[in-house]
Amino acid sequence: MTRTPAPATALVLVLSALCGCAAQRPARMTFPPDELTATALDRELSAKNEPELWAIGEAAEAAGDDARAAAAFGRLVDLHPTSSHAGAARLRAGLALQRSREFARALERFRAAAAAGGPEALEAAFGEAEARYHLGDLAGARAALDAVAARPGLPEAERIRALAQRGVVELEAGAPGDAERTLEAAAALAREAGERERLEPYYPAQAEFHLGELRREAFRAVRLDPAAGDDEALARDLERKAELLLAAQERYLAAIRTGDPRWAVAAGLRIGELYEELRADLLAAPLPPGLDAEAGALYQAELSARVKVLAAKAITAWEETLALAARAGQRDLRAVPEAEAALERLKALVAGE
Repeated sequence: MTRTPAPATALVLVLSALCGCAAQRPARMTFPPDELTATALDRELSAKNEPELWAIGEAAEAAGDDARAAAAFGRLVDLHPTSSHAGAARLRAGLALQRSREFARALERFRAAAAAGGPEALEAAFGEAEARYHLGDLAGARAALDAVAARPGLPEAERIRALAQRGVVELEAGAPGDAERTLEAAAALAREAGERERLEPYYPAQAEFHLGELRREAFRAVRLDPAAGDDEALARDLERKAELLLAAQERYLAAIRTGDPRWAVAAGLRIGELYEELRADLLAAPLPPGLDAEAGALYQAELSARVKVLAAKAITAWEETLALAARAGQRDLRAVPEAEAALERLKALVAGE
């Protein structure tokens, strides 16, 4: 029979295991709206013929003027539905409206493009799913992605995209079990397909990142309570929390390794947060029962010394994440100021201890 570790001993064992784990780390740009009013823009476009509308739409799209592009492409489709450019104009009008966050109008353009068939139909189906997602129609978004994934002869890269996006929708809909199965399928297919061809990394990274999110939520759900006086239960909880941290980190690192800098920066931020949260949980946990003032002070001092490794890991994760963002030219990502603020905060805390 083996002796159950005391709380401090259990803590040392778990932290020792964590010390051996290397935490390697790891938007579209928006433009100012056009100064033309809708009325002025309508007046300008009303006199244009089909080739002119196409040229205006293309130029506006290239310049990042989504309102103008959507208006030009939309007018082309509405006035010239049999034009050779009509199919592409339907899709591009929807994409411009989507970038402008006019999701209801984008949905109508995407539905029309998907119904018309042709080479634009697949991208329009993805656009429909995304518009429904942003409109809060999660059931509709999932149904649209199911239809895409079920298409015969669908290229593997597009199937990965459909599965990754469906997993995110399922996660948002409060179905973590379904989301995990779908995201695992996307990640597995990405690994398999990646052995045969070079894949665009965004959607494989998206799947791996959200698998990390699922494990992070499980990690956060485990509570540590030395005050309960149950040494065996505390040891189990510490071990379980550490296992979940490492499982989440593994998925975040997989997202980083895909090579997509956007998801890599987000994953690096999360890795640092995992270690910071475990540190905070341990320091905030109630004292074990039966300690007098002197013993309690000694316990807290030992605990503070033991959790320094967690702070160091969080700091390293955020420093390397910021370096990665700088190298990749991704300083405009939302995760960057979050990592900078977290790094400054934790460094100040450690310096004051």
